[in-house]
Amino acid sequence: MRGADAMQESLFTVAKLDDFVPEDHPLRGVRLLVNTALVEMNTRFNEIYAPCGRDSIAPEKLIRALLLQVFYSIRSERQLCEQLRYNLLFRWFVGLAIDDPVWDHSTFSKNRDRLLEHQVVEGFFAEVLRLADRQGLLSKEHFSVDGTLIQAWASQKSFRPKDGSDDQRPGGGGRNAQADWKGRPRSNDTHVSTTDPDARIYRKSHHAAAILCYQGHALMENRNGLVVGAVVTHADGFGERHAAVAMLDALPATATRRSVGADKAYDTADFVTACRERKVTPHVACNDTRIGGSTLDGRTTRHPGYRLSQIVRKRIEEHFGWGKTIGRIRQTVFRGLRRVDQQFKLTLTASNLMRLARMPIAVAVGAAP
Repeated sequence: MRGADAMQESLFTVAKLDDFVPEDHPLRGVRLLVNTALVEMNTRFNEIYAPCGRDSIAPEKLIRALLLQVFYSIRSERQLCEQLRYNLLFRWFVGLAIDDPVWDHSTFSKNRDRLLEHQVVEGFFAEVLRLADRQGLLSKEHFSVDGTLIQAWASQKSFRPKDGSDDQRPGGGGRNAQADWKGRPRSNDTHVSTTDPDARIYRKSHHAAAILCYQGHALMENRNGLVVGAVVTHADGFGERHAAVAMLDALPATATRRSVGADKAYDTADFVTACRERKVTPHVACNDTRIGGSTLDGRTTRHPGYRLSQIVRKRIEEHFGWGKTIGRIRQTVFRGLRRVDQQFKLTLTASNLMRLARMPIAVAVGAAP
């Protein structure tokens, strides 16, 4: 017998959102970890919000929604709020009932700015790491460091002289006319982006094109490949090494000697000296092509630990690769150093959560009452 092509909704239903999510869905483990970390932040949330007045978006729901934006490569808050209206998986993860109203995208953006002001993302990043540390998943001695470029949300045409003189006057073509800067000197000392003044023009190598960008830095522990430090700086030739030293200084004090693996860009006298002053053995790749040769010699490179560090350090690229293909840090949609830094930390926190969710011991802790 042919069934009728008709839909009749039930007046009452006992189905729950949890019933629609498969038991083996990867977000189940992530949600347990996220909820455990958010419970630890309850005191911080109480300090941010006033005791009276109109209720805001719950900060816990706001953070879960921001994580979904990273997990599913959602470009804007407008698209995220649209998904929350009809996507049952998204509602379940955020904590919205099936008939709860969805926030307006502008309200969502304003509440997100409050998280930036009170460094909530940094606190959430730290709580996720504490959750991993309680299970012995973090190494306290061996680390790797690296950096990556984050293209700014600004065009080359916005890079104009600081003194107000206009050295780019393309003829014809309207407001978006072609411009040719060949032969014209342009540098961060004399020019600034009118769209994003915090962005810097920088090239990764002599063979790469110069772009307006930021520089993201990550410090990874070598036991399970979790990022334990993340920061965004202006893009220049010294930011990688200065940020690496700052992240090493931020690690908890320990009596044991540490090591840090890095690529050839860190094979400089200032970085190696700074590491040794902090009782950190620099396992950096030797840059033998540089004038004067590498700053390391056989006293460091002969040990098996050096070769192991050079193998493990490449795992940090997995976080950058995930963040640029799944997350949105290949080119940021935010302007300003603080906003880009917040996005970078949130993306690497999401990458840590995806890695922790595949570890049964970490998920079991998240499920514990």
